[in-house]
Amino acid sequence: MKTVLEAKHIDKYFKKPVLFHVLKDITFGIDQGEFVSVMGKSGCGKSTLLYILSTMDTDYEGELYLNEALVTGQPDDKLSYIRNKHIGFVFQFHYLLSEFTVLENVMLPAKKLGEKTFEEIEHDAMNKLKILEIDKLARKRASRISGGEKQRVAIARALINSPSIIMGDEPTGNLDSYNSDNVFNIFKQLCMEEGLTLLVVTHDMDFAERTDRIINMSDGRILQ
Repeated sequence: MKTVLEAKHIDKYFKKPVLFHVLKDITFGIDQGEFVSVMGKSGCGKSTLLYILSTMDTDYEGELYLNEALVTGQPDDKLSYIRNKHIGFVFQFHYLLSEFTVLENVMLPAKKLGEKTFEEIEHDAMNKLKILEIDKLARKRASRISGGEKQRVAIARALINSPSIIMGDEPTGNLDSYNSDNVFNIFKQLCMEEGLTLLVVTHDMDFAERTDRIINMSDGRILQ
């Protein structure tokens, strides 16, 4: 089984206003097709860890691997490419551009990556919308759809570059239980049918208990 994401002995310090050891010897791996959740009380380091795993924070000790290649120490332009090509993001808030259509929002990361023609990107985006059963919304402005639909669009956008892993930061935190269940079922289906790998930070115990594995954190450490 291929290891998609691996952290080895990650330590992180906040240096202001005083030195604070926020992440302590974080070591774990995630295999292809695995659906993993990260849980812990507020302030335990979950979001800080996700920021490092997503390559957006490079000020840490230890090593980070993506698709078994060392990411730590790569220049900023390479990290930007890795993020756009290999990591899809789904946040608590959808961050859609309200004046753009649903289709245009989904196409944005692929246009930034610049590896396909406009027509190919549009075709891929429509396919992602069909997978998520929202292709009928393609020409609607993002401001004109419901909260649950917006989160589906955000998932489609995260999928557009066929990433190695989807990372979610409280992706159901702003949704009611019905739409939270929908998001979970979409993620589970993507794992089972597409072989997608997922890492989700959540406070939702019901959500986490249905994932393949829970990584519990406390005071900057992973609990064994």
